[in-house]
Amino acid sequence: MPLNNLHTINVWDVLIRIFHWSLVGFFTLAYLTEGEDEWMTIHSYAGYSILILLVFRLLWGVIGTHYARFSNFVTRPKDALVYLKQLAAGKAKDYLGHNPAGALMIIALIVSIATTGFSGMALYATDGYGPLATSFLATWPAGALKEVHEFFANFTVFLVVIHIGGVIVSSLLHKENLIRAMVTGKKQRPVEQKH
Repeated sequence: MPLNNLHTINVWDVLIRIFHWSLVGFFTLAYLTEGEDEWMTIHSYAGYSILILLVFRLLWGVIGTHYARFSNFVTRPKDALVYLKQLAAGKAKDYLGHNPAGALMIIALIVSIATTGFSGMALYATDGYGPLATSFLATWPAGALKEVHEFFANFTVFLVVIHIGGVIVSSLLHKENLIRAMVTGKKQRPVEQKH
């Protein structure tokens, strides 16, 4: 399609983009420093940063810009399944914001990352460190907390791989660069012709 038949739409606001790429960076840092005693301070501060980012995202999902609000994109799991079937057939509807499968992935990532972070804080508390060190969580069994923490950290990586795959497939199907859109905040769409 010729470039003059496209117009640019601002979709992802700067705070969503900062949130997204900061989450990528801090999660990567936390994951790479997991289990290394000499890196525990960096690991824990990366985890705290992730939890702060999640609190921001939950708030911004309620009071943020149009495409950031959960009310704009969260839908039933059934809708995500229908979208995935359409995607497999190469006939999925193009969404300006999040598609139903992307919305489901966002919720899954938020829950998995939050569980990873919270279990990590509780585990850290069993050693007498962190903001939960004086709470009842410090008495929970460290072994069980460690298993939960490691499971959800690895499950989050699994979800991220699926997320990246979905971004690639959607980008190819709809002929748009979704990664660039998450950097610039902009998407291009055809100009509607007036008759």
